[in-house]
Amino acid sequence: MEYAVKTLQQAIQHFADPENCRKFMVFMRWPDGTPRCPYCGATKLTWLAKANVYRCYGDHKKQKFSLKVGTVFEDSPISLDKWLPAVWLLSNAKNGISSYELHRALGVTQKTAWFMLHRIRVAMETSSFMKLGGSDSGPVEIDETFVGGKVKNMHKSRRPKDYPTQGGQGKAIVLGMLERGGRVRAKVIKDRTKVQLEPALKNNVEDGSRIITDEFSVYPFVTRQYIHEVINHAVEYVDGHIHTNGIENFWSLLKRGINGTYVSVEPFHLDAYVVEQTFRYNNRATKDNPLNDADRFMLAVSQIQGKRLTYAELTGKVGETSGSF
Repeated sequence: MEYAVKTLQQAIQHFADPENCRKFMVFMRWPDGTPRCPYCGATKLTWLAKANVYRCYGDHKKQKFSLKVGTVFEDSPISLDKWLPAVWLLSNAKNGISSYELHRALGVTQKTAWFMLHRIRVAMETSSFMKLGGSDSGPVEIDETFVGGKVKNMHKSRRPKDYPTQGGQGKAIVLGMLERGGRVRAKVIKDRTKVQLEPALKNNVEDGSRIITDEFSVYPFVTRQYIHEVINHAVEYVDGHIHTNGIENFWSLLKRGINGTYVSVEPFHLDAYVVEQTFRYNNRATKDNPLNDADRFMLAVSQIQGKRLTYAELTGKVGETSGSF
């Protein structure tokens, strides 16, 4: 079933009506059209329109709940008429959208906008048991890039205690793997050693796949599991089909967002920005899969359930904010 909203303007107008927000959330969370209590699973519910909550008649303490409970929106005082356009904007802004832009657009504080954007990034994170490559797929391009300013130039009070300082003069290191013509996976790693690279490849690339890397000296270990081809950037950037231009294109998009839109990204939060760009790249419009803005929005909203990010987690006071690679 398709949803009628196709543009940002339509989304803003449509979700300005609380009833439309309710119907949309029910449509996305319960495809059979029957809302369920997040605490007991009951379907005998009453919608209290004035309070924008459902009432459950089950035997538990919290008998009233909003449609945000059980999603990344939970415990947020921000209403859905602002949350949903925010999801639309971040899902489709090629270079991202800053918290200052969002705070002006929605009429919320900059701090609130920043928290909203990070919650949406949690929804964008996708995990899959399917590995890249394989005998029937194109080669997998593998590369690393360095992001951010030099840690040694930071004031001692702001310098991360356990943040990686190897390989890029103290910059953060992001490892990327791109199946040519397909999807990309990327993640911040501690350093460019075999200890970091080998398990990342093993967990994400099918054994026997063709992989293409640059001349970095650590990579020869991959010949035990993969067909390894190398492009020596000191000599040339393309040798027939041997190149890493696809993953380099992804790096340019990532850095354009970080350096141009977000300007300053704390190393602690870098993985979230990588997730954001990965989501948009993997759901870009292609000849074989002509996705549009509405499709990306719907996909992002479909992933809001069962995920949570508290402000304490976001600011590093408790817990972790990202999973393993």
